[in-house]
Amino acid sequence: MSDGHVPEVMRDRRDVWHMRGGTHARDTAHMHKVLLIAHVAAGSAALLSMFVPMLTKKGGRAHRRGGWVFVAGMTVVSVTALVLSAARFLFDSRPQAQAGAVFLFYVAILTGAGVSAGMRALRAKRRTGPHTHPWDIGLAALLAASGLAMAGYGIVMRMPLFMAFSLLGILNGTGQLRYWLRSQTSPMHWWYEHMSSMLGSCIAAVTAFLVNNAGNLGLPSTSLIVWLTPTVIGVPTIVIWTRSYRRKFEKVVSQNRIQKTRSHVEAIEHV
Repeated sequence: MSDGHVPEVMRDRRDVWHMRGGTHARDTAHMHKVLLIAHVAAGSAALLSMFVPMLTKKGGRAHRRGGWVFVAGMTVVSVTALVLSAARFLFDSRPQAQAGAVFLFYVAILTGAGVSAGMRALRAKRRTGPHTHPWDIGLAALLAASGLAMAGYGIVMRMPLFMAFSLLGILNGTGQLRYWLRSQTSPMHWWYEHMSSMLGSCIAAVTAFLVNNAGNLGLPSTSLIVWLTPTVIGVPTIVIWTRSYRRKFEKVVSQNRIQKTRSHVEAIEHV
């Protein structure tokens, strides 16, 4: 038409493809929105529930229920983060968007591997020899490898914060590999692994929350306070808390041994 109006029906093959492409784009945008809503909702539930297992009696009903809410929330967060970060990296060419996608992808592996190790340690609490289940070994190796990749990406892109944060993945991944592949002599080995892995996931979740909401807090997303505060506070807390429980358990074991020895001596004396 020569009057400049767009015809109501376009028969050209390219126009039909264009219309389909528009529908596809709308569907993709809708799916992205749904995933983002699920990601935010699950993350909020996990962040709120993570304090329940910390502050309640270990092994009690509140501890278990709060823990399961945290695990479910972080599972959804990890899966949706993998999809969202991959989509952002592939379809958003802005350097800052791709850097954010890499960070989100890395944190998804970090939190997912931590939650998995924490829960799987409970299932393998009676083991004494090495544990070589492909899921546990593979996820720990993936975490360590992603930490190394994050460090390399930080070096190439000249992002010191990425290099610093990569240590969490390297240390946690290699630590999980050592735990699974070594024989365990302490009867409470599963407790220490469960505790340290779940708290490590909390650190990653809080860090991701702060980085993504730094603007709302009046801080730049590249601030050292935003990136490193959860790690600086969380890692020493894990070490101190784990050592405290280790001393308690060792004291109980020692007292039980003394009591058994006394009972054995008394039994001999009465013979």
